[in-house]
Amino acid sequence: MSDTVIRVEHLSKEYRLGVINHGRLTKDIQSWWAKIKGKDDPNRKIGHAQARTRDLKSDRFWALKDMTFDVRSGERLGIIGSNGAGKSTFLKILSRVTAPTIGTIKLKGRVASLLEVGTGFNPELTGRENVYLNGAILGMRKAEVQSKFDDIVSFAEVERFIDTPVKRYSSGMYVRLAFAVAAHLDADIMVIDEVLAVGDARFQQKCLGKMEEASTKEGRTVLFVSHNMTAVKNLCSRAILLEGGRLTADGETSRVVHDYLANQQGVLSGSVAHDDDVGIEKVVLRNSRGEQTSEFAPGSDLSIELTYVAKYKINRPSFWVTVGSTEGSHFAANMLIDGHTPSVIEGRGSIRCVFHNLPLLPKTYIISLGVRSTEGSIVLAKSQTVGTFTVFDDMRRLGLEGGSAASFAESSAPIVVPYDWYLPTGEHIQVSYPALQKQS
Repeated sequence: MSDTVIRVEHLSKEYRLGVINHGRLTKDIQSWWAKIKGKDDPNRKIGHAQARTRDLKSDRFWALKDMTFDVRSGERLGIIGSNGAGKSTFLKILSRVTAPTIGTIKLKGRVASLLEVGTGFNPELTGRENVYLNGAILGMRKAEVQSKFDDIVSFAEVERFIDTPVKRYSSGMYVRLAFAVAAHLDADIMVIDEVLAVGDARFQQKCLGKMEEASTKEGRTVLFVSHNMTAVKNLCSRAILLEGGRLTADGETSRVVHDYLANQQGVLSGSVAHDDDVGIEKVVLRNSRGEQTSEFAPGSDLSIELTYVAKYKINRPSFWVTVGSTEGSHFAANMLIDGHTPSVIEGRGSIRCVFHNLPLLPKTYIISLGVRSTEGSIVLAKSQTVGTFTVFDDMRRLGLEGGSAASFAESSAPIVVPYDWYLPTGEHIQVSYPALQKQS
């Protein structure tokens, strides 16, 4: 395999619909008991890509179909795709949680998998005890955990609470400790699945830095699954795109992300995240005139309407919406910061966020959203990319011509705002952009 550490050859995974097999014993028991009682399966997944496209007369479907690719030592590979595309199934096969139906995965080296936050943690045990327990589950010897214990606790930033039972930890503390244990395992391959979705922005950046350091300085291979396209672009030099269980693109990250976003152009509809307490069912974008669209003029209002499904009665949840360029710059609306939240949500409902008179340059933009509890410690809906839109115009209409046009076009900044120059001679130069005036 030379410097190849992962070789995937004609990998396929078939499931039989109606057969209880969720890959976890607790979920299998829940589904079996519901079946005995004649109730709906609480773990039944709907709205996924395969469920919308498969032959309804068939009792079988392929979660993965004929995947073939290699991963070299030290690579940081991003794995992207819509809900139900097969990403988690692939990682479960890679981590030996489930077996393929057809094909093989050949691995060279030790694998550290962080597929679900805190898997293996015992809520009754302290943070210290869970570090040793989780380390053992991941294959670390006691001496190895002891030698890295201080580094793990320091990275997780839970020194004061290390001897407190983890059932009293916030979700942020929980994920920090879980990630820290996996990140300090001497593994050749790190498999990370959406774990960063529940950390705060500062810790997310810290985790990305740790994974990049593990790759560049220690030669580890990183497989990173995320719906956060900005994080994928910042971390990964290569990406693969899964659609309906098939590998449809493989190459430089920016190009693969562009292909994915081009197919996602517009709004999300009919794709509920069932593992979240609040599922995002539909997102609609409207311009200043109230028209549903995915193309906007500079200076237009951007209205984002989302339909949610709350699994139970939730008091004062906090929604947030982030709009960012594909280069990484972004701005956001966050109820937790603004201090205004709905008094209560339950069942299906809708909420709308409007960004007024946006000074956006002609680019493609990514919309991400999520939901937290009022105090921000509990994630009700993990941050996910729900769609994209394009700002169209030319530089001439914006009032940016010549050298300035090239400068702004090459910049990663998504916005341009009016500004003034005050010169030593007393001159005052006011700069504005005609296209950024309020759109009627």
